[in-house]
Amino acid sequence: MEPPECPVCLQSFDERDAIPRVLSCGHSVCEACLAELPQRYQDTIRCPACTQLVKYPSQQGPSSLPKNIDLLRLSLQHSPSPSSSSSSDHSQIPNQRSTTNSCYYHPPFSSHELYVTWKDWILPHDAVLTDDHCIGWFSSTKGRGCFGVNRSVSLAPIVCFPPRDRSKFRFSYVAWVIKCLEGMNEGAKEELALILEASVRQGRMCRVYGLWSEGVEGPLYMVCERQRCNLLDKFGELGNGFLAVSEGGLELDKGGIFSFLMIGKGICEAVLALHLEGLVAGCLGLSCFSFDELGGICVDLNEALMLARKFVNAVSVEHKEEAMCKDCLENEVFASPEVLYELLHKRGTAPDSGHSRYPIGYGSDVWSLACVLLRLLIGNVLPWNTLEMKEENDGDSSASYACWVEKVSSVLEDKLGSEYLSLRQILCKCLDVNPGNRPDVVDVRKCIQNMLVKPQFDFLGNLEVTISRDYTGLCLVLGELCLLPKQSSNELIEHELWEKEIGGQPNVVQDGKGKSDEDFAAGLPKGMTELKDLQGHLDCISGLAVGGRYLLSSSFDKTVHVWSLQDFSHLHTFRGHENKVMALVYVDEEEPLCISGDSGGGIFIWGIAAPLRQDPLRKWYEKKDWRFSGIHSLVVSKNHSLYTGSGDRTIKAWSLKDETLICTMTGHRSVVSTLAVCDEVLYSGSWDGTVRLWSLNDHSPLTVLGEDPPAEMKSILAITVDRHLLVAAHENGCIKVWRNDVFMNSKTLHKGAIFAMSMQGKCLYTGGWDKNVNIQELSGDEFELDVKAYGSIPCSAVATAILCSQGKLYVGYADKSIKLLLI
Repeated sequence: MEPPECPVCLQSFDERDAIPRVLSCGHSVCEACLAELPQRYQDTIRCPACTQLVKYPSQQGPSSLPKNIDLLRLSLQHSPSPSSSSSSDHSQIPNQRSTTNSCYYHPPFSSHELYVTWKDWILPHDAVLTDDHCIGWFSSTKGRGCFGVNRSVSLAPIVCFPPRDRSKFRFSYVAWVIKCLEGMNEGAKEELALILEASVRQGRMCRVYGLWSEGVEGPLYMVCERQRCNLLDKFGELGNGFLAVSEGGLELDKGGIFSFLMIGKGICEAVLALHLEGLVAGCLGLSCFSFDELGGICVDLNEALMLARKFVNAVSVEHKEEAMCKDCLENEVFASPEVLYELLHKRGTAPDSGHSRYPIGYGSDVWSLACVLLRLLIGNVLPWNTLEMKEENDGDSSASYACWVEKVSSVLEDKLGSEYLSLRQILCKCLDVNPGNRPDVVDVRKCIQNMLVKPQFDFLGNLEVTISRDYTGLCLVLGELCLLPKQSSNELIEHELWEKEIGGQPNVVQDGKGKSDEDFAAGLPKGMTELKDLQGHLDCISGLAVGGRYLLSSSFDKTVHVWSLQDFSHLHTFRGHENKVMALVYVDEEEPLCISGDSGGGIFIWGIAAPLRQDPLRKWYEKKDWRFSGIHSLVVSKNHSLYTGSGDRTIKAWSLKDETLICTMTGHRSVVSTLAVCDEVLYSGSWDGTVRLWSLNDHSPLTVLGEDPPAEMKSILAITVDRHLLVAAHENGCIKVWRNDVFMNSKTLHKGAIFAMSMQGKCLYTGGWDKNVNIQELSGDEFELDVKAYGSIPCSAVATAILCSQGKLYVGYADKSIKLLLI
């Protein structure tokens, strides 16, 4: 037999370093550990062996408690010669002890890591306005918006879910955004994160503000800054102003070429900013570049993404490489041959050609950049439509492509002459079929810079940036984000999402057994459906309980109904109350019991064992006082004491064995409306707006929570407790949350009183006057706690009772009905 040891430090008891002191519950703890145990309440500690609250003389210290002589004798028998190092070992014990913190950080509905990663990118629902009267709105990316004052934004859809009309469940705004992100695969989320982070670091990119949805079950958008005009807009507005534009492009006088060089340099720097963040556009157009407030050029990530989708969708329709290339050039969607081939290859329609040999990387954007510069420089004169397939080449378009590059070079020579030879040469090199032979974006910018400022006068020097040619980067055109919101794939997306959520298994209830409580919370996103509507009561539902094979319900109609959990059929009605039944509780004993209390002070105990009997096993009444209403709340402790909260502002403890009154606890100034028991502590909530805590050992008061100024006090109608977390619901629709009796947070959840509340793990379910059942998740740590709205369930009547049990949510209503909700 091992020697007796302290339950905290696991040190064997002895007469010098680990003297055992006896607590009132009978367990022994060494003096050193007793001195360090936290006192949650004055002169009270929780026994580390049985977790009971016991009295502790904090002023006298542990030495005032009796010494356990018997344990010392046993210890001496097992260790006659104490170790010489016991003293030094014991001095280190406080550092070796481990404490358990009940941290409410794991959200039940979604990955905590996912929420933490994306929460700072979620814009408030009212951050983007969609009023058609707003000036400067942008509508070319499937949506319009205005972010803040005089700040236009563009909206690019990221995720589109089909509507689910069969569901009663409605997500909260933030929960819906997180749900959309959950529906994306990891590749798409990585691409989105890279784009968002890149926009913050690079000044040459239009700022991405974050993610936004126009409403629950609406598309999820990426919200990007929208500048006053892009290059395409500028061509249509200036006429003979800053850029003199004709059908042939810029009028190549000194002013025109200088303007081109300035804009071309800005475009190069914008593309370079993409590459510095590891991004490859894959295709570019004039609409991808905008003028910022200072006249600089920046790349619009939303426009680049939408152009990429337009290109991908066009490729999915057209199957011939050369015809597709001609169409893209004519529509000013500039994508390099190797990008086009790769897209066709993914769809299994690409012929073997020379382009298949070349990888896609930063050099692919150099080809697109050259086309944008050529479009600015010589406009529609550029021979977009001169690509022709040579049948004698067996489908190889290399010869046709080389011919097209020669024609481009010829047009440039005619327009530019010999004065701008270096510009013509580098632009033609950018169109080389082999990306490895194309110059870098830095080289293109350097060429333009040297034309603007002669090298001997450029005291700042050229931009020195090195980008590895071997790194391919993330290509938007080939990425997942270009495939997500296609309407033609809605059925596929819906199928994949439902399979992922349901796990490939139909959601069926068999033999009265549903999913576990953890599965219940995890399954909420699939949409909550009404499984059963239980009718039978004649008045408002006041309480719900589950015990054994039965669902129990009480009502103002003075009855208690028993329902089968097998098929939810009505089995029995307990009658006998002469007043409204206000509360009920199930007691799991050898003979299971149901206890109900009414507004006249009557307490009835009913037997739940089959066969169900009509008459109560026992009944008794509180002392009647016409000035007060009767019983409002019930709870039973582990030692089978019954506690009643009454209209006379008291809490009474009763013995279930002989119905005798054990004691009466006073302190509240109004009706005791709700009771709860957890870890040997009795919690009582009252219309006086406070929650009082009582020791179940001696029924002494421990502490009072929620003592607000009288003007701010609101009646407490419900409380729920889970380990160290306490939630109180008030008549004004607000909840207050305490952790270890320290106030953590408050939040308004309903428009009106909260009559019912149930907590399952980190999920909080509330129902009340506004005919909604709201679902929140409680997350945080010992320093802060967040109440995050997850969703709501619209109801047809006021919710007066809520119970979450065995993977199901039961809701009782003021219209006499009970509804069983299931995923």
